[in-house]
Amino acid sequence: MHTDVNALFDALWQDYIEMTPSAAKVQQLLGKGEAIINDHVAFRTFNIAKVNLDVLAKHLLELGYVVCGDYAFEKKKLKAKHFEHPDSTQPKVFISELLVEEFSQEVQDIIHGLVEQVDEAATTAENFLYSGTHWKVDSATYARLLEESEYAAWVSAFGYRANHFTVSINHLPDYETIVEVNQALKDNGFTLNSVGGEVKGSPEVLLEQSSTMADKLNVEFADKTVEIPSCFYEFALRYPKADGELYTGFVAASADKIFESTNVNS
Repeated sequence: MHTDVNALFDALWQDYIEMTPSAAKVQQLLGKGEAIINDHVAFRTFNIAKVNLDVLAKHLLELGYVVCGDYAFEKKKLKAKHFEHPDSTQPKVFISELLVEEFSQEVQDIIHGLVEQVDEAATTAENFLYSGTHWKVDSATYARLLEESEYAAWVSAFGYRANHFTVSINHLPDYETIVEVNQALKDNGFTLNSVGGEVKGSPEVLLEQSSTMADKLNVEFADKTVEIPSCFYEFALRYPKADGELYTGFVAASADKIFESTNVNS
């Protein structure tokens, strides 16, 4: 496991921009040469003991992160937690896990078959959170998972890595509102996730979010190479609570729509 939080996020970022080439262009557009502050980074996994949310979380707890919120997504059959570091300049982390037992027996068997291929020792290795897949999967299996869960299909294809990074709009020098950020992105050819509207959330819930649709990437399955959605970039604007401190949590109804940024048919 990493002992340096900055080294972990540097490695995650390098892997992420390989999966999401557009992210570097977004950084250039919004940062104008200045460093971009990351609001949060998100991961996906299955709720099977060997690779569940807690296994991923150990890598963060070792670095001083603490659990700060629990979330449920009934329609997508997910649970999630978010973590924060004592140093508030470090990104928050959002980890979700698929409730595998809530799917058809066929899909359960497929997922358990994938996880059985994971070497237990790999889950505590320094690079686990950006290690990719630990299994062989063919394109037909990916397609079968996609029928029941876009999330399961994504994990089968991409494994363990950042599903998305998130720009903190609060720290952007030249943008006051999320609408301004969205307009700049659209003006420069980026496609936004419009499920539930381009802006998810509101000042009333203390958080507004938007995101690009995932980049398309050629993925080598066991039988052939297929172009599928990879990772996306999110944007978050946080509002102050009654005590004047910025809200640091997440809004489940908004996050539910953000998950759809990797949808194949959007």
